[in-house]
Amino acid sequence: MAWWNHAIVTHILVALFGMGSWISVNSLWVELPVVVGVLPEEWNLPAYLSVLIAFGNLGPVAVTLTHHFAPGWLNERMVIHIIQVLAVVAAVFLALFWSQVVTVAGEPRSVPFLLLTFILSFVCCTSNVTFLPFMFRYPPQYIRTFFFGQGLCALFPCVVALGQGVGKLECSETANGTKPHYLKENFPAQNFFWFLSVMLAISALCFLALTYRVVTLTTAEEVQKTEQETVKTEEETQPLQNEDSPVSEEQVEVEKQAPVVAFWTSRNIYLLLLLGISNALTNGVLPSVQSFACLPYGTMTFHLSVVLGNIANPLVCFVAMFVLLRSSIGLGMMSLGGCIFAAYLMALAALSPCPPLLGSQSGIALVIISWIIFTGLFSYLKVVVGTLLHEAGHAALLWCGVFIQAGSLIGALAMFPLVSVYQVFQRAQDCTDNCS
Repeated sequence: MAWWNHAIVTHILVALFGMGSWISVNSLWVELPVVVGVLPEEWNLPAYLSVLIAFGNLGPVAVTLTHHFAPGWLNERMVIHIIQVLAVVAAVFLALFWSQVVTVAGEPRSVPFLLLTFILSFVCCTSNVTFLPFMFRYPPQYIRTFFFGQGLCALFPCVVALGQGVGKLECSETANGTKPHYLKENFPAQNFFWFLSVMLAISALCFLALTYRVVTLTTAEEVQKTEQETVKTEEETQPLQNEDSPVSEEQVEVEKQAPVVAFWTSRNIYLLLLLGISNALTNGVLPSVQSFACLPYGTMTFHLSVVLGNIANPLVCFVAMFVLLRSSIGLGMMSLGGCIFAAYLMALAALSPCPPLLGSQSGIALVIISWIIFTGLFSYLKVVVGTLLHEAGHAALLWCGVFIQAGSLIGALAMFPLVSVYQVFQRAQDCTDNCS
């Protein structure tokens, strides 16, 4: 089976493995408009979801502390297998029991949904500090493929939700004025959660295939060492054709136990800070206000922003496989550009429901283009920083995952009181002239 050992197969397996990292939480968010109409918590459910994702950070905290106090003790592959099986089982139970309600203290509560949501959040958060360090076994170009797969974990649920018809409405005239009429979805939430189960199972199977290839290719590496060293010199010039083998488990264990003091250089700290800031904005701050920034311009504007932004993510990850910006100044300028577009989108959210250029095509185009560029710049930045940290060793990828998770958590926690407690941002009412 010569095709099985081809580099393209490895890239596909790595991408689908990466897809399973955050697809659970992304799926829960895009399906919220459907489940809030059924579960007793109603529109308080997003607040519950944010808190449960925050508690999911117990996973990465435990993994990071274990790496710090007992280096080399944690079996990364076994941890990944466990959390992937846990995710698949939780998704299957979610498909079966998501709408079940339990009476707690005299009040109906969606205990099964909340419990399974916590498990899936725990798995997603833990994936950042286990999946990335596992990728140390592979040459640098595969880390870009991994981030490409992470982009798919936002795109796939979004596309399926659009096919489901989430959030579609019609404005109908009544005796009391124009009222929104929300259209029934094309298929129920149960089917959507079955789709999630299948995607998680595919990701788990791809990881299983990768671990098998680690064994077979490591054996081959000992036989064909000279030939593979020749291929390695072509790593950056032909990223998709490179058939470099993963490093052996012995090499990984040696790297894990190596002193990490040399890692904390000013450049690496700078890269980690850029990574933390970018993830705070892309995974915490801006998603919290996306509906406020986009919905005043119409539901189609909101859907296009979500879909095209999620398309931009894997697209720039693919570009990064061939064009990699290594300049610290260039990365800083790119981050600054992303922050400018983020500031514009935050301003639109703050001015909701009456942002500038409301009712004009230029206003609609600006918000969509801003969202695409914002997502694209920070997605590219994440891939480049991940690639550069890969070159710094196994510990660097662990801290890469920690800063991704920490940035996302800080961004989400910073926005939660503003959005859910103090209600700083005002939502536009459907089928209503909010600014007359």
